[in-house]
Amino acid sequence: MASIKHLFNEIHYEMLRKLAEGGMGVVYEAVQLGAGNFRKTVAVKLIREEFSAIEEFQKNFIGEARLVADLIHTNIVQTYHLGQVGGQYFMVMEFVRGVNLEVFIDKHRELRKQIPVDLAAFIVSRVARGLAYAHQKNDREGRHLNIVHRDIGPKNVLMAHEGDVKLTDFGIAKALDLMYNEEGKVIAGKDEYLSPEQANYAVTDARADLFPLGIVLTELLLGKNIFRSADRAQSRRNILTMPIPQFSTLRPDINPKLEAIIQKALTRDRDQRYQSAFAMLTDLEMYLYSDGYGPTNEKLGVYLKDIFGVTELGGTSVSSRPPYPTPLR
Repeated sequence: MASIKHLFNEIHYEMLRKLAEGGMGVVYEAVQLGAGNFRKTVAVKLIREEFSAIEEFQKNFIGEARLVADLIHTNIVQTYHLGQVGGQYFMVMEFVRGVNLEVFIDKHRELRKQIPVDLAAFIVSRVARGLAYAHQKNDREGRHLNIVHRDIGPKNVLMAHEGDVKLTDFGIAKALDLMYNEEGKVIAGKDEYLSPEQANYAVTDARADLFPLGIVLTELLLGKNIFRSADRAQSRRNILTMPIPQFSTLRPDINPKLEAIIQKALTRDRDQRYQSAFAMLTDLEMYLYSDGYGPTNEKLGVYLKDIFGVTELGGTSVSSRPPYPTPLR
């Protein structure tokens, strides 16, 4: 950490603490320093030093930075800068002070409390909103980027304590001319959050993000991922073959409108699934708001403070597990 601090001090970043670490990368909380005592809290993501000279990792890292540079949306964590210092590439990102969905779900499990149905649907609707933007994104020449995130899961959804919901970590996304991709040879994503086409090594399109988004919704509602197994291969088999339950039998306050949304999102045949994140977003918002006032960022923010406590959320982290996902798996 000392050598990292020294390197970044030279380029006007004060490294505060490590937020997350994976096999190949690490994310820090940092302060960007500027003229006139300017200070801005940011997240700095970089390739670990021992991997920073490997061309494949560099290519993936640069590809992610180039991809997310123009993804400017309230429901996506923003990337500000790609740089290099001491032979290491680094990415400067928006710092989200709050929790990720994994921490949020675990807190409810600890309290033996269910997440309110409307807030679960609202959180997922905001992720769908971010995905709808990313999936429709064109490059500067007007070419459709065909972005597929491929890693939708609770760790990659952050919630600021004000109630803003943000999708992050496009590290294994695929996109036109930008991201490394070996579909058909390897599985990209976590076994218990795959779409059936990912689990089958098939080539994906944007619809592949909607099945795991349905999984996230059911996990928020039930407090567990019904497809997860201790055996990774069994998790994939569950994705492909396990009967999809009627979720209202597992939680009675899931009404028929929400049940229909879940069932459509978890349709294995992608031609029968939601055909776009925008369509799923529309149905979720119709469910949430057709009868009048529904959940908002502010309502979610108040709920987070009630669950975690104002003092917890007022600090840099509400948990020993930080809000950022493990980078560069």
